Amino acid sequence: MKIEFISEREFDIIAIGRACIDLNAVEYNRPMEETMTFKKYVGGSPANIAIGASKLGLKAGFIGKLADDQHGRFIKQYMAGVGIDTSNMVVDQEGHKTGLAFTEIKSPEECSILMYRDEVADLFLDPTEVSEDYIKRSRILLVSGTALAKSPSREAVLKAVQLAKRNDVKVIFELDYRGYTWASKEETSVYYTMVAQQSNVVIGTRDEFDVMENRTDGSNEATVSHLFKHSPDLVVIKHGVEGSYAYAKSGEVFIGHAYLTKVLKTFGAGDSYASAFLYALISGKDIENALKYGSASAAIVVSKHSSSEAMPTVEEIEQLIAERTKVPLNQ
Repeated sequence: MKIEFISEREFDIIAIGRACIDLNAVEYNRPMEETMTFKKYVGGSPANIAIGASKLGLKAGFIGKLADDQHGRFIKQYMAGVGIDTSNMVVDQEGHKTGLAFTEIKSPEECSILMYRDEVADLFLDPTEVSEDYIKRSRILLVSGTALAKSPSREAVLKAVQLAKRNDVKVIFELDYRGYTWASKEETSVYYTMVAQQSNVVIGTRDEFDVMENRTDGSNEATVSHLFKHSPDLVVIKHGVEGSYAYAKSGEVFIGHAYLTKVLKTFGAGDSYASAFLYALISGKDIENALKYGSASAAIVVSKHSSSEAMPTVEEIEQLIAERTKVPLNQ
């Protein structure tokens, strides 16, 4: 089974939401209290997915709001440098700052993120700054859940989804749950459900779907049964090292196995998974192979220091898949 996208659009994917700064610990195997040096990267789930997609050869654009400071300029310059169209990245004029994420790498199994997200610029993207003309030039609108956490960013995203649906742009919803940005899980559930029901493809971990459903013991079957009463044609539910499951509205179920690798840190896996999975779908590959691309990309990124900078090329992904399977990929 394959997902059909509109052809002949200027952009393959336009992402909307947060672009911020990741400061990753250079010193491994120690708590942040003892960490003295960090390395700076562009971060934020939709920014990482756009960067990953661009490195894979897709034409990517971005809608977001940047702080009028050194970090904001760094983000825009970096994203433009990897081939992303930044014409719809608005500069904040009200003094809001760039979001920061400090990462701690105690061990491959024990990583944590210390976030500074209070009054950050990306959450002040206004609905008036979302252009229908821009969105309708794309085949995909990629929405990240964190952008729904506060107004006016929330309304900007809801407007973008509405415009995408009006113009036959596929809406991909990456749940990207970050609890520290939300007032409550009840609020998260309301807005996640609202957007998921309007999306064509929904991607997230089992835990994130549980947050969306405001429960602790959800099942994949119940999740997809509900969503398939609405717009989604495909729901991808990730179970970490146990692999991922893709459920099609037609009734087909596809299983993607995780590729074991030497893990350095756990963050960045979801963003790299999404970018490669979407690349494969847009390139006309079937869902089974798209799951392989997503899993392989995630395995590569968790073995490296950064998230955005470590996004792999198509050749790296296909090499890993070939080495593990020893058989030709189905096209």
